Amino acid sequence: MKSTSSPELSFDQNHIWHPYSAIGAGQPVFHVDSAKGCTLTLKDGRTLIDGMASWWSVIHGYNHPAMNDALKKQIDKFSHVMFGGLTHDPAIALATKLIELTAPELDAVFFADSGSVAVEVAMKMAIQYWASQGQPTRQKFISLRNGYHGDTFGAMSVCDPVNGMHSLFSSTLAQQLFVEAPATHFGEQASEDDLAELKACLENNHQRVAAIILEPIVQGAGGMRFYGADYLVKLKALADQYGVLVIFDEIATGFGRTGKLFAYEHAGFTPDILCLGKALTGGYMTLSATLTQRKIADVIQSGEPGVFMHGPTFMGNPLACAAGLASLTLLEKNDWESKVSNIETKLTKHLAPCRELDGVADVRVLGAIGVIELEEPVDMKTIQPLFVEHGVWVRPFGKLVYVMPPYVMTDTELESLCAAIVKVVTISLVKDMPVLPPTKRTSAEKTI
Repeated sequence: MKSTSSPELSFDQNHIWHPYSAIGAGQPVFHVDSAKGCTLTLKDGRTLIDGMASWWSVIHGYNHPAMNDALKKQIDKFSHVMFGGLTHDPAIALATKLIELTAPELDAVFFADSGSVAVEVAMKMAIQYWASQGQPTRQKFISLRNGYHGDTFGAMSVCDPVNGMHSLFSSTLAQQLFVEAPATHFGEQASEDDLAELKACLENNHQRVAAIILEPIVQGAGGMRFYGADYLVKLKALADQYGVLVIFDEIATGFGRTGKLFAYEHAGFTPDILCLGKALTGGYMTLSATLTQRKIADVIQSGEPGVFMHGPTFMGNPLACAAGLASLTLLEKNDWESKVSNIETKLTKHLAPCRELDGVADVRVLGAIGVIELEEPVDMKTIQPLFVEHGVWVRPFGKLVYVMPPYVMTDTELESLCAAIVKVVTISLVKDMPVLPPTKRTSAEKTI
C-alpha cells in the first residue's frame, strides 16, 4: 500500500476536525490535489473515481466549464452583498427557476446557508404559521424514526433520538414526537401497521403539533432506506384530517436523485414546506432553499411581528445563487432523466454479485443511489484505504456501503466503480482472504 504520509497530512490530522472525527485519532485522510469530471487526483498522483458526488452534491462532476464560467462572471461583478434591503440578479433568477421547477403552489422562496439551516427555517415557518393564527402552543414536530435532518439544534431534535447520531445532546434538545418509519419497501402499498402509530400520535397530540417532517421516499443518513410513495399519500390524508402541516426534507433527494426531479413527485402531492440543498449548486457553493406555499407565507406575515423571523448574514449570496442557476440550467439541458435511469440500470446489474456474499443483508438501488447493507458495521480504518487502493472514492458508514455517483459518470467509470466495490466488500467480509489486486485503470480512463 502506497504511503500517504506528508507534513501537510500530519498537520491536518493533528489540528483539523473532519466530519464526525477525532483530532489525532489516526483516521485515514486523503489529500486531494485536483478534480475533474468524476475523478479526484490525490497529491501522491493516484486517481479515484468519485462514487459519492461529494455527499450527493456534485451532480455535474468537478471543474465543469459552464459552472466555472458562471462563477467567474459573477465574481467580477461582486461576490457578496447583504440581502437585507438589497437584492440582485442571481437571487431573482434562481428563485424564478426554483419556482418554475417545483409545484405551482410552492412560490415563496427563502435562501439559507446549508441543509441544516433550511430545516431550521422550515421548522420556524411552521411554528410562526400557527402563532400567527393564535395557536402559539403548536410547537411540536412529528418525525420518523431512522430519519436524519441535520446537525444544528432544531434539526437534531427531529432526527432519530435512539438510532441517530445525536443522543449525546438529547437532554438539551427540544423534545419531539417520533413514530416508526414504514416497513414497506419502495413500490409497495403502505399497510395499516405502517400508519397506526402516526394516526395515534396525531389523534393524541395534534393540538400541539406544528408539522410532520420527513424525508420522502429515501431516508438518508438514518439508514439509506427506500419506502413506498403510498405511505406519503396516506400520511398526507392524516395530516389534513388533523390539521397539521407537512414538511418534506429533500436536501438529499432533490434534483433528480431518486429518478424524479423531486421525490415528492412519486406521491403526486405538494408538501406545505419543501427543503432543498446539496445538489442545488452542483456542489460548488454552500446554499439551500426553503420553499413554501403562498397561503403559508401570507398567514405568517398576517400576525405579529408581520415578518418571518430569520435572516442569515450570507443569505442569498450572489456567488452561490449564480452557481445554483448554472447548475439547474445544466440539469435541464443535459437530459438528467436518462442519465439517472442509466445509472440505476448499471448499479442494479453490477452491484448484484454482492447479494451472494455471506454478511450482506441487502442490496438495493433507486435512481442514482446504490446501497449495500452489511450485517455488521464496517471498519473504516481498513475499508477506506482499500477503496482508495482500488481506485475509487466511497465513504461507508455503519453497516452501509453506498454510492450516489455524479450524473455525468460514464458507463466505463460506473463499471469500474462497481467492480471495485464488489472486490472491497468481498475482501472485508471474507476472513484470511488474500487481498485482491486493485482494478487497473487505463490512461484514457484517468483523464475522463
